[in-house]
Amino acid sequence: MRAAVAVEEKIVRVLGEDGRVDKSIDPALSESELLKIHRAMTFNRTMDERMVKLQRQGRIGFYIGSMGEEAAIVGAAAAMGKNDWLIPCYRELGAALWRGLTLREFVCQLFGNSEDPIKGRQMPVHYASREKHILSVSSPVGTQVPHAVGIAMAARIRKTDEVALVFFGEGATSQGDVHVALNFAGVFKAPCVFLCRNNQWAISVPRERQTASESIAIKAKAYGFDGVKVDGNDVLAMYAAARDAFAKARKGGGPTLIEAMTYRLGPHSTSDDPRVYRLDDEVEQWKRNDPIARFRRYLQKQGLWDEAREEKLLQEVNDEIASVVREVEKLPGPTVDTMFGDVYAAMPWHLREQSEELISFGKSRDSKAELKK
Repeated sequence: MRAAVAVEEKIVRVLGEDGRVDKSIDPALSESELLKIHRAMTFNRTMDERMVKLQRQGRIGFYIGSMGEEAAIVGAAAAMGKNDWLIPCYRELGAALWRGLTLREFVCQLFGNSEDPIKGRQMPVHYASREKHILSVSSPVGTQVPHAVGIAMAARIRKTDEVALVFFGEGATSQGDVHVALNFAGVFKAPCVFLCRNNQWAISVPRERQTASESIAIKAKAYGFDGVKVDGNDVLAMYAAARDAFAKARKGGGPTLIEAMTYRLGPHSTSDDPRVYRLDDEVEQWKRNDPIARFRRYLQKQGLWDEAREEKLLQEVNDEIASVVREVEKLPGPTVDTMFGDVYAAMPWHLREQSEELISFGKSRDSKAELKK
């Protein structure tokens, strides 16, 4: 007989909005861990602000940020094990950088240049890294969730202790792919952590138009595993919830659905204007619960932070981003021969022939252009 499952509808919260702590569920991180988390969230926010400006200047084509959702993303990533898998949606830059994706790799991907690990084949903010165990971002809504369950089941078959962490928004829960993945994971107790960033808006569609259930977390009950609703603007609560979910999955206890209650402060992407569909008062209300400012107040209460250190950090982060952008922006695009690679283990004759012909044509055209000078 299947054991009863826990679905926690009370919101899990460690940090009060004033920076005070519920010590009964405080994950008790070290000073260095706390400061690393603060830096990661600050870096993520600064990066988003800078890249939106680049897009507006026409220097990159597109960008998706995560302003207001940094705690949900970084807090969960900080709880991952070294060999776990990150299956992002498209707002999880903070998690990818935490996992080891370099700033240079990411910026090269935005520009789609010769050092882009994906060789210009993906749209901006669609990064991946096999070495860092980061699955490729995919634009279609919810399709990454079945992939995560597949990775988790592969880990089970291979008898490793790897766990898959997959991010998705509340809008994705309206997709059939997500239902299929959650149902399969529940039946077979896949070592997977499902993290729904409930940021209240699926582009212009509000949360209440996605589901009639009282929450996203409660849906876990129907699939036969644990669900927990967490204050997604509380990075310590997110860390604690994710840590427990990873531990349970690693011991064979099956998946957990974490609903992170947070808010998208900015537009859905640089192609969106949220002023068309939501009220300024709503945004201002959520700004008062900004996850980075809230965590900073906590650090100040602990005597770990002050204005001087904050100013120094912001200067360091801005300088690092500006330096990488300056270097990367000068790089040329991918060479034409990259069009033919990474499809077959050994390139077949017809592709090799086409590749050689295209390269030869390019050299001939360049020679003619040089003669005309």
